[in-house]
Amino acid sequence: MKHLKKNRKFGRAADYRKAFLSNLGNSLILKESIRTTEARAKEIRPLVEKMVNAAKKETLASRRLLLKSLAVKPVNKLIKDIAPRFKERHGGYLRILKIADRKNDGAKMAIIEFVK
Repeated sequence: MKHLKKNRKFGRAADYRKAFLSNLGNSLILKESIRTTEARAKEIRPLVEKMVNAAKKETLASRRLLLKSLAVKPVNKLIKDIAPRFKERHGGYLRILKIADRKNDGAKMAIIEFVK
């Protein structure tokens, strides 16, 4: 039974899916805005918001926690640039804007970006 299993599979095995979501998170943090499918954007949003919450603490433990799922450059950018912007905000760091469907396969597309 699939009770309480709400994550999307994306047609990948668990380890490939973890790497895929990690790469999406790296790209989003480094570029601060990416164009992707709506399903991918909805899946990555809670992960990155939890990363921002961890980065706001600025402790060694939170840095090590972030380094488990992100590369070094995105972790540094998250702690030094992005987290201080949201010091007074209690969530809702990302926005998903729906855009026109992709031409070749009709996939629903979206832009996910950090709130200003």
